[in-house]
Amino acid sequence: MRFWPTSRTETPKQFIDILGDGRTLIQKTYDRFKKICPKENIYVVTNAMYKELVNKQLPDMGDDQIVLEPARRNTAPCIAYANYKIKAKNPNAVIVVAPSDHIILKEDVFLDVINNGLQAVEQNNWLLTIGIRPSYPNTGYGYIQYNEDKVYEKNGAIYEVKTFTEKPELEMAQQFIDSGDFLWNAGIFMWSLKTVEDAFKKFLPEVDSLFMQGDGLYNTPNEPAFIQKIYEMCRNISVDYGIMEKAQNVHVYAAEFGWSDLGTWGALYDINPKDENQNSIVGRRVKAYDTKGCIVNVKPYKVTVLQGLEDYIVVDTNDVLLICKRSEEQQIRQYANDVKLDYGEEYC
Repeated sequence: MRFWPTSRTETPKQFIDILGDGRTLIQKTYDRFKKICPKENIYVVTNAMYKELVNKQLPDMGDDQIVLEPARRNTAPCIAYANYKIKAKNPNAVIVVAPSDHIILKEDVFLDVINNGLQAVEQNNWLLTIGIRPSYPNTGYGYIQYNEDKVYEKNGAIYEVKTFTEKPELEMAQQFIDSGDFLWNAGIFMWSLKTVEDAFKKFLPEVDSLFMQGDGLYNTPNEPAFIQKIYEMCRNISVDYGIMEKAQNVHVYAAEFGWSDLGTWGALYDINPKDENQNSIVGRRVKAYDTKGCIVNVKPYKVTVLQGLEDYIVVDTNDVLLICKRSEEQQIRQYANDVKLDYGEEYC
């Protein structure tokens, strides 16, 4: 339960102004890509239940750019769906797939990486992912091992991928760091439409064949009914497992641009500015006395007074107050489940 109680089922973290700067994570992602891509070429793939949230937060987007999934089927089906919509408009497209809930602190560097990566996949039959130079043995990220011989270099290096590893134990993560040839998996992909289409046909033909049946229906009034029908039959599988771990033409762009997938309050604490007592505070009316090492996230209008806390998480929403030791953050999921059982789903 990431960022509970601020994040709920009805408002996941991408729709929240988690940094307290007036823009949600999905708005930041949209703003970022508008700098290198015409806004009409940006698509948001999301669950149908979030259509109104997307419309509200991204009012520039047309309805045909909001790709609605009737059920959760992981990343491979949603990418296949978007591919067919894009193909109906431009079969020669090059594509970036990026999560809408990540933090990018060095946007200029990120945009250079994307531009260089798009140029590379336009010229080469590659499935390209972005790998982040690791700074410590994080056990919450997947890892990518690469061949140290560079195959492409332009303001950064692209390598052939050797292996993918899911979230490792701490000892193994430390071994990855020590080896020097592992990167964090950022879950950002680039490829030409033709290259990824060929990969789906080879490695996930049962997924591809379902969406292929809609040829001629995409971007028409008949699309929603077709998608509703086939999603019930569609396999639940990630593009990492279904394609990237199996294909031979996978490459990784090694980069550093202040990236975080913001999986926990602790991750937010790591990147947020701190005061002189190492408190990370989001809230305009917070008074902290004899308080150190805390992460505080409260409503802008809420006057909040803290005294005598050290290394705590304090989060206040309209209907839930969470006070938890930072060292016990892994228990938040259990707390949220207990609240759900005792008081109702609306609190989660």
